[in-house]
Amino acid sequence: MTTNSNIESTLRVMVVDDEEMVLTSVRSFLELETEYDIVTFTDSEEALSYVRVNKVDLVISDYLMPKMNGLEFLAKVKEVDPQITRVILTGYADKENAIKAINDVGLFQYLQKPWDNDDLKIVVRNGLEKRRLMAELEQKAGEIQKAYGDLQGLHREILKAFA
Repeated sequence: MTTNSNIESTLRVMVVDDEEMVLTSVRSFLELETEYDIVTFTDSEEALSYVRVNKVDLVISDYLMPKMNGLEFLAKVKEVDPQITRVILTGYADKENAIKAINDVGLFQYLQKPWDNDDLKIVVRNGLEKRRLMAELEQKAGEIQKAYGDLQGLHREILKAFA
């Protein structure tokens, strides 16, 4: 595992691929072009253990890996934290698996190897923005629920006062 702590350390991107060269390439590009905290793993089980105890905002996973494939890995990531944005990176142009991934693991994006760095940067930025907006939406929904509960309590108090 490799970590890079930058200014925006609250935004963490995890990259999982069994090929060290892919990890080095993606990590180097993202470290140069963004302010995100980048963590990388060649082992999907180690990566899953990391997700269980650390905040991760976006995961990019290779599709073909030993132990478990990228879809299985991302499904487990979703079980740990459904709000983590999930991206699959693959060398195979398999539309059927792409559709399965989108449906089964709530995939945000499907990137093909070799990837375009500008596309990668856009996918990561948009995926993190989606994560931020979903967190904001959850917070607002919680505030609305609390306000509704307070209003119901006030309504009960008024009814008691006039009954």
